[in-house]
Amino acid sequence: MHENVPEGRKEPPEEAAAASAETDAKLAELEDRWLRAVADLDNLRRRITRDNERLRAEERARVAAAWLPVLDNLELALSHAGDGDGDAKAVLDGVRAVRDQAVSVLSSLGYPRYDETGVMFDPARHEAVAAVERTDAEPGTVVEVLRPGYGEGERQLRPARVAVAKKAE
Repeated sequence: MHENVPEGRKEPPEEAAAASAETDAKLAELEDRWLRAVADLDNLRRRITRDNERLRAEERARVAAAWLPVLDNLELALSHAGDGDGDAKAVLDGVRAVRDQAVSVLSSLGYPRYDETGVMFDPARHEAVAAVERTDAEPGTVVEVLRPGYGEGERQLRPARVAVAKKAE
């Protein structure tokens, strides 16, 4: 019953039918809006998935393209080494240049190389694989880098593998 109908009185059938039709119309409108919202959400999910896949593919292609000159120079160095005519120093210089180029590519991608000695051991940046007695270095100082590390903080690809000085006994 409606609030504006006094107690004990019944709504005329016309008013009840109109109220029911109005309620049905509102319900149909809400259902339509809900179905449209669900469809919009599904479309948004599909578009985001498609966009993410496209962005990943573009980034992979960009990174791969950055490595192509490094690969070209490695092949050039190997061709000089395979001739038999190239001297060992030229091949060694070529390989060093390619290594420097690879380090530069990693740095430009946000992963700088760190291979410094004489710094204090930092477990966030270093992986100690050996402790050596050294009188010329403070205990806990990196005295040798066995494998360089790349990246910093949360963007670290890998820590540097190092030997650390320990107190001489």
